[in-house]
Amino acid sequence: MKKHLVLLLLTGVFNMSAEAQGWQPTPNDTLKSVRISGPDQIQLSVFAPEAKKVTLSSPDFPDMGMGKPMEKLASGVWQILIRQIPPGAYRYQFLIDGVSVLDPKNTQISESNTNNWSLCYLPGDFIQEIGQVAHGSVSEVTYFSESLKKNRRLHVYLPPGYESDSKTYPVLFLLHGAMDCDDSWTTVGRAGFILDNLIATGKAVPMVVIMPAGHTGTFSWGMPINREVDEFYEDFTRDILPLAAKNYRISTDQKDRAIAGLSMGGAQTIKIAVNHPGSFSAFGVFSSGVFGIAGGMGTPPSDEFEKTNQKNLAAAESNPGLKLVWFATGKDDFLLETSRKTVDLFRKYHYPVTYKETSGGHTWLNWRNYLAEFAPLLFR
Repeated sequence: MKKHLVLLLLTGVFNMSAEAQGWQPTPNDTLKSVRISGPDQIQLSVFAPEAKKVTLSSPDFPDMGMGKPMEKLASGVWQILIRQIPPGAYRYQFLIDGVSVLDPKNTQISESNTNNWSLCYLPGDFIQEIGQVAHGSVSEVTYFSESLKKNRRLHVYLPPGYESDSKTYPVLFLLHGAMDCDDSWTTVGRAGFILDNLIATGKAVPMVVIMPAGHTGTFSWGMPINREVDEFYEDFTRDILPLAAKNYRISTDQKDRAIAGLSMGGAQTIKIAVNHPGSFSAFGVFSSGVFGIAGGMGTPPSDEFEKTNQKNLAAAESNPGLKLVWFATGKDDFLLETSRKTVDLFRKYHYPVTYKETSGGHTWLNWRNYLAEFAPLLFR
């Protein structure tokens, strides 16, 4: 009783002090910035009473283009209703009078290559949900790269039970795309929850997933590419592979190792897998292929990759440990022809290729699904 009385007195003192200073509650105090308003709808809001223009920016919501204008209410709250969207995670920012702003009422964020995004989630797809199943853990790991002589970061998923047993696990190395970072697969990509649900239902075997940073410095479109030294390749082969084997109970046998990546990460996957023909039992390429193989942007198709890697490509027939090469690309993806030409190349050299074309484009709506289809095929 005394504790309740003290609390009431303190509340009263606070209220009197706030009123004395002229403080008044605003719509922002009770604003819920993310509302699930239907099975395929999300309403986003931000309080900006002095703003002249507010635009929603998102790389994930369909048909966003350069952004969608938000509507200003009399309360000073700006809002927008996004309709007809499938379940999944979506990144967004508010552009307030030309300034990009994270949602101040939403603590969920996703890192990308050069900036952060606010993150919201529309439920409805079991494979991505935080279900009532045993959950693994995701850790952020900092390491010193001897090959690059600097500190680096990666993310690691450990399956349910890893901390309490002494078993050795298979490992999947999972790479991100050009505009993302090592955080992306576990935030907007929902990889941890996808693996939790696949393992819980027996669709995938328990596995460790290593998610490295695919960029070794600041990246932007149009920047010069150092073709003499591939820093990520050096870091992956000389630092990440040994680090993973030393610090985690993972098998180093070919049958227990796989690698996959999306977009830029898909191209990196191809380079690593082709140059290490006895290292992986499977590799997956999501919305990607050999860049330049189909031409584009005014340049003719290039056979440079085939010429450079002909010896390793030909080694596929003497590599029975490679069980699966899995490609998937959306029919609206700008890299569709790149994927098709790359699949043709690998089939020419008798790789065990599975290829599928899905609906949609170059988006996380596809890449989450691709992971959910690819992971159950591994280590069987």
